[in-house]
Amino acid sequence: MSDIDIRPATPEDAAALAALRFEFRASLRTTRESQSAFVARCADWMRVRLTLGEGHGAWKCWLAQAGHEAVGHLWIQTVEKIPNPGFELELHAYLTNFYVRDAVRGSGVGTSLLSASLEWCDGHGVDVVFLWPTARSRPLYERHGFVAADALLTRQVAQHRKPA
Repeated sequence: MSDIDIRPATPEDAAALAALRFEFRASLRTTRESQSAFVARCADWMRVRLTLGEGHGAWKCWLAQAGHEAVGHLWIQTVEKIPNPGFELELHAYLTNFYVRDAVRGSGVGTSLLSASLEWCDGHGVDVVFLWPTARSRPLYERHGFVAADALLTRQVAQHRKPA
């Protein structure tokens, strides 16, 4: 698998992207639905988001392919900021669902996917790209200029719900 193509995903890629999503998430924990049910549901979701275009809050995905086989992907969602009078850019980008199949890990596919998405962010007025890295992925992000953000706070909503 030496010839890998990195390109923006299209709505026609939704089924292959959904299959990669299942492979990625099923490798981390037990699933609650069958692969075929998930792929159908997820492909519908992805197809809609990939059709919507470039608006604020839009989803964008990059696909890594070896021939016609999908071997990796990376998604971002833009998050619009409230306009400000200063010099800050007015978009954030949430980077998520970054997955590369084991067979091509360590070959530069992840770096190529990440570089493509960051180039897009650089050219589209994104101020900050944020994500939740795994311990394994942290060195890749750090090589691309990511740093830990002490100013970020999070709250796990499910932990604060009152029982019905």
